[in-house]
Amino acid sequence: MKIVIAPDSFKDSLSAQGVADAIAIGLAEVWPDAQLIKCPMADGGEGTVESVLAACNGQLRHADVRGPLGATVNAAWGWLPHSHTAIIEMAEASGLQLVPLNQRDACISSTFGTGQLIRAALDAGAQRVILAIGGSATNDGGAGAMQALGVKLLDAQGKALEPGGLALQQLACIELGDIDPRLATVRFDIAADVDNPLCGPHGASAIFGPQKGASPEQVQQLDQALDHFAELCAQALHKDVRDEPGSGAAGGLGFAAKAFLDAQFQAGVEVVAELVGLAEAVKNADLVITGEGRFDAQTLRGKTPFGVARIAREHGVPVIVIAGTLGEGYQALYAHGIDAAFALASGPMTLAQACSEAPRLLRERASDIARVWRMAARKV
Repeated sequence: MKIVIAPDSFKDSLSAQGVADAIAIGLAEVWPDAQLIKCPMADGGEGTVESVLAACNGQLRHADVRGPLGATVNAAWGWLPHSHTAIIEMAEASGLQLVPLNQRDACISSTFGTGQLIRAALDAGAQRVILAIGGSATNDGGAGAMQALGVKLLDAQGKALEPGGLALQQLACIELGDIDPRLATVRFDIAADVDNPLCGPHGASAIFGPQKGASPEQVQQLDQALDHFAELCAQALHKDVRDEPGSGAAGGLGFAAKAFLDAQFQAGVEVVAELVGLAEAVKNADLVITGEGRFDAQTLRGKTPFGVARIAREHGVPVIVIAGTLGEGYQALYAHGIDAAFALASGPMTLAQACSEAPRLLRERASDIARVWRMAARKV
């Protein structure tokens, strides 16, 4: 038996590596001689760096950067020396988890620290930068990150804009003369799991602004500010990407990466799958087991199990999902390469209990799956 184990992390519980390890232990109880290949996965959000480094033997590096509200934070980023590739989770520098609930303010939060991480990657000699842009606390259209890389955003008096998306209302001039010249020689890829445009009813402000502290009135103001920013960017850069899929990701960081860095947008799970060599691992496999904390209809929008199933389907390999919970509409995934799905809980329990007991529950579910598979094989 050759089994590929390719789960995402279980939020607030286990990393993707931890999930894969627990599943492998459960499978080995039934199939001690099976070839178990662990490929920890992610979809561009939290845990992307950790998953890639675990699979690729990369290096974890750190940099002190400016957090979303200006305080210094120590942010981790990944480095793959053999390919001169940097993997940057913008949430490490500009993430929602860095801001207490009562301090979240989409109007003033900035991506400046993410730009500083990009600069650290350039200093390391990066030839490719992968921006994983889930989990942001920001709604500044990526303006802060571009300022950190040398773009000047000036008001009508020639003064540099204050941090945050709302300040973009005052933008009068964009100067590109001091932008870091190394950016032109680097390939940028955006890894994300959302495809929203920058502005409008499905844009960054309307869809994600409220969770970052924006009131309904501020959502409207921020949307107008981002549209104004996009208009001046179109004039300065001679291209307009505000309506392209993914431009609204991470409060508009996707827009800035496309406009200023010529970044290419990819589903995050596809980027991670490429880096960890998932397609090669799945070849000639008998089974793939994947998973995530909550498996439901939203998984179809590009979450890890959906991406894993697409690759497995190309090779004719069945896929089983182990999830923390099975949510509404998860059955829709059965038409997209998922063959079966199982929830962790073995009985009534709280979320806290499920999180704390996840390693045991994962081992048990994996062992149960292996026993059923073995029994079915005997009947053939």
